[in-house]
Amino acid sequence: MRGWWQDLTDLVLPADCAGCGAPRTALCPRCRATLHGSAARRVRPVPEPAGLPVVHAVAPYAAEVRALLLAHKERGALTLTGALGTALAGAVRASLGADGGAGAHAGADRGAHAAGSAGWPGRGPVLLVPVPSARWAVRARGHDPVRRMALAAAGELRRTGTAARVAAVLRQRRAVADQAGLDARRRLENLAGALEVSPGGGRLLGAGPVVLVDDLMTTGASLAEAARALREAGRSRPEGRTAVYEAATREGREERRIGAPPGRRESVHSAPENAVPNALRRILHAAVIAAPHDSFEMNRN
Repeated sequence: MRGWWQDLTDLVLPADCAGCGAPRTALCPRCRATLHGSAARRVRPVPEPAGLPVVHAVAPYAAEVRALLLAHKERGALTLTGALGTALAGAVRASLGADGGAGAHAGADRGAHAAGSAGWPGRGPVLLVPVPSARWAVRARGHDPVRRMALAAAGELRRTGTAARVAAVLRQRRAVADQAGLDARRRLENLAGALEVSPGGGRLLGAGPVVLVDDLMTTGASLAEAARALREAGRSRPEGRTAVYEAATREGREERRIGAPPGRRESVHSAPENAVPNALRRILHAAVIAAPHDSFEMNRN
């Protein structure tokens, strides 16, 4: 309900820039350049949690970028989804480039992007695995912001020549507390063992390179727990088949859900059983839009 109403409101009413407040534009050129104007870079929190994948981020979590992410996540500013998804796609490209794949800079040419996918082991598309939000948070917000941005990022990657899909294979298996206000140690304790791969989801992960995606990395606890769950699935015998998200223009209408009921359009990909553990050993990469300023490697002494 909230999603379509917010879409309609955004179309009818003039909006100020969600980043800086510039009048009559949802995203001004300066704030757009903040998201898209620089190459994504490697980020590492201090202290760095065990099992954290290699993470790339587009911009420091401050000022306009912080305002944009909060507007999208907490206030349902859905007109920002496309721009945020494009920024996330740049971080994904950087993560692929770290393994000899796609060019790291969002402005790299399309030929480099297409060649980048082929640089990964395996022949399947890049699989973007969103870190799941707590169910209570999705209900309170009226949408799942990370899932939306992942879908937009996958669309941008396909548009620029890199085969990509969203694989929503992670889910929470127990309730967790709100992370706000918790320090690094307590965040790790709060999330330890909280995530798991949906039944049959491990088989999908053998189809291509996997990149964990989220909007923000602070302490790295969420990404470390997500990576643990994926690696654990790689040590289990895969079963069944699972659906993946295709490109979508509206959440809940065109998304392809894990375990979708019969009759719903879905795209199903399976991999040989012995391919899954080998593929999951390569889950060492993650992409986010923002991270604290001091986590960017170039900003350290």
